Amino acid sequence: MITSAQAADGEVIWQPDPAFAEETGVGRFAAFLEGRNIEVGSGYEELWQWSVDEPEQFWELFAEFAGVDFGGTAGPVCTSDAMPHTRWFPGRTLNFARHLLEGHEGTALIGIAEDGTREEVSWDALRRDVASLAAYLRARGVGKGDRVVGILPNVAEAVVGLLAAASVGAIWSVCAPEFGPGAIVTRFAQLDPKILLAAPGYRLGGKDRDRRAELGDIIAQLPTLEHIIWVGRHTSMPGIPTQVPAVAWEQAVAEPAELVFEEVEFSHPLWVLFSSGTTGIPKGIVHGHGGALLEEMKMLLIHSDLRPGDRYLNVASTSWVLWNSLVSALGVGATAVLVDGNPTFPSIDRVWQIAAAERVSVLGVGAGFVHACAKASLAPMHDHDLGALKSLQVTGSPLSADGYRWVYGKVGDLWLNSMSGGTDIASIFVGGSPTLPVHVGYIQGPALGVRVESWDEAGNPTRGKGELVVTQPMPSMPLSFWGDDGSRYHESYFAMYPGVWRHGDFIEFTLRGILIHGRSDSTLNRHGLRLGSADIYAVVESLPDVAEALVVGAELGTDYYMPLFVHLADGADQSAAREAIARSIRENLSVRYLPDDIVFMPGIPHTRTGKKLEVPVKRLLQGSPLETVADPGSVDNAGLLEEYARFALDRQAVSP
Repeated sequence: MITSAQAADGEVIWQPDPAFAEETGVGRFAAFLEGRNIEVGSGYEELWQWSVDEPEQFWELFAEFAGVDFGGTAGPVCTSDAMPHTRWFPGRTLNFARHLLEGHEGTALIGIAEDGTREEVSWDALRRDVASLAAYLRARGVGKGDRVVGILPNVAEAVVGLLAAASVGAIWSVCAPEFGPGAIVTRFAQLDPKILLAAPGYRLGGKDRDRRAELGDIIAQLPTLEHIIWVGRHTSMPGIPTQVPAVAWEQAVAEPAELVFEEVEFSHPLWVLFSSGTTGIPKGIVHGHGGALLEEMKMLLIHSDLRPGDRYLNVASTSWVLWNSLVSALGVGATAVLVDGNPTFPSIDRVWQIAAAERVSVLGVGAGFVHACAKASLAPMHDHDLGALKSLQVTGSPLSADGYRWVYGKVGDLWLNSMSGGTDIASIFVGGSPTLPVHVGYIQGPALGVRVESWDEAGNPTRGKGELVVTQPMPSMPLSFWGDDGSRYHESYFAMYPGVWRHGDFIEFTLRGILIHGRSDSTLNRHGLRLGSADIYAVVESLPDVAEALVVGAELGTDYYMPLFVHLADGADQSAAREAIARSIRENLSVRYLPDDIVFMPGIPHTRTGKKLEVPVKRLLQGSPLETVADPGSVDNAGLLEEYARFALDRQAVSP
């Protein structure tokens, strides 16, 4: 038998046990269809083909399978309008929070603090807190369409905040507390929020971080705020005096109340997730109650094989869309494990310690985490009891073939489920099935209901490497970008191929599975954490010593290289500027935004219309020849771009 260490790229490294196929989400859904006289064939490939050939039938039956309780008037599953104007389940009503909260007993949440403190929140306690907070919000005039925002770590109060806002028909948005004031204001100021839930401090890296001064700045720039709720249970920092009325969390949930859910249209806005801010202010991506619920349930029930009573740990901050998926696990009847602070403090092995101690069934991590574990020579299967772990989900960036081999050599004989999706859809395009084999380095298949293809630049389908496109609507495609007249939405997804969603990833379909080759645009994606170049430019280019800057992120094998190129102002000292840049990024954004290198250059290259040449510089770093990355006639200074090509060649010459 070939061992995991010997398995070649593309070789089968794991096979499912056919005896358990009927117990999986895929098997149960297939049996559900058979019970309704729907013939879809004998395997996952046939099931997927039916789901995209008969999308209306698929989504209606999946909603029934998932137990989604519709009200309103029955009608068509979707309108015939082309993307992005398709509307799903018109006339139907529901509430996202109702589906997550009703019908479950036992433990809903497990919270793990950075110091090891542990708490369990029962379903009854969660429902009580949601009901109390929702009543508190209603009493302060919060209703359909109002915005409730949070600056919160990954704790139970954040979950309650989301579900309470959803239950009254308000719109939720959250930022992790380590975001700098500028990054938070550029997001929340767009929303004109009425209510803010905020932690005056947070634990990270063994320290209690004081955020009171930053919160004062943020609050001063959100003039529509009518009320603040201080969430201080996880920090020693008290709330701050403000002109806006404020109470402690304990007061906001003190009064018992009936749990009431506002029935809203299928496409009523649920939350606003923000893009990284690569080209200007971050885009506010609006998802609806129904679309988000259906896609989250599909991803968890089918593509994660998550079951009632399972414990689900996804290593994610509140600012990452995977936190929304972690909360959505409640809708399956699973227990969500919330890890506050830095999950890898004081060591990267802590994630495995928690997974073992909490008997986690499904663990979600970024590919960068797997690669880091491999480099650290960890062997979780020998160091921890992972007997309850049945699946390891990996997303955020492509997982290398060596990553696959490490998982099966050092974690165990489990289903490695590599998937790829996006904040844009709060779901996945391609992912896994527990009924399919796993090939080294390859994603198993396309997600149900997603007609995903690879297209060349001319818009022709290809089996080879091309642009990831989706040619049929998905229920969780954004309703809109907040405050957009539709032009920015169109430019983001539909400008390259009219009427077809272009995501910005390179994808390749093979007989072994699917390969994602990284971003085809300039979004920074450092080990699954999408960062905004515009955020970095805002703080770096405000420094007096900096004339201009350019940041790129390049996938280089299993590594991710993120240099910051800087054009200094006349007379500036490089050493002093380097220190000032690093300090400004730490203080105004986060240490997560610190570049791998600060490289001083004689200038920053642009197109003739003034756009920085981020993608061409990225491709130079990945080894593309200069003549293939940009047309010299479209560049404002072709000689300057040659400087970057020389830098890339010099770096490649010294890299191992």
